[in-house]
Amino acid sequence: MRRDLVPGEQVIVTTRPQPRKLIAPAAAFIAAPAAAAFGSAWIIRGEAERLVPALSSQWSPWLVTGCILGVAWIWLAYCLPRLMKWQGTRYTLTSRRIVARYGMLKRRDQQVNLAAVRNLMLTQSMVQRILRSGNISLETGYQGTVTFADVPEAVRFRDFILDAIDELPADVDFGAADPAGPSDGTVPWELREGGTDER
Repeated sequence: MRRDLVPGEQVIVTTRPQPRKLIAPAAAFIAAPAAAAFGSAWIIRGEAERLVPALSSQWSPWLVTGCILGVAWIWLAYCLPRLMKWQGTRYTLTSRRIVARYGMLKRRDQQVNLAAVRNLMLTQSMVQRILRSGNISLETGYQGTVTFADVPEAVRFRDFILDAIDELPADVDFGAADPAGPSDGTVPWELREGGTDER
């Protein structure tokens, strides 16, 4: 992200969505091979043949192979895409804008200039409140409402946004550098307590 910054712009925080949506893929990642191992042992003991007499012992290798392919399908078609979607989503707040990047192979970027924000709203479900995450919606004059879903430490992230908006200069020039730095004596964002930059 740093190579995309305009002169005078600082990264305040970079984060990914709250990883609660990875709970089901993680459970499937563990449960699928366990179920396949149990099923394979059940087939090898001849239980499938007792249950369905037409399935003679010559079918056992094929049935075991089916169990293994089922695990591979769950891993590749269910677990991996969800992990890649989470891994490829990143929210970056700078002193001038919020940038959301989605995807690893096929990328989509969305950004909101802080100077255009007219209203900020934080919504949390009960689960999100327990996990301290939330959905942050920004209303702008020309983009409508832009929502960033499942932001971790949502209250803190919202406070960072409000602080960055308060510190915008009256005449924001997104292409001009300010070599003298902040004129009001404020500390740069990377030196403040609580400012993090996750990579």
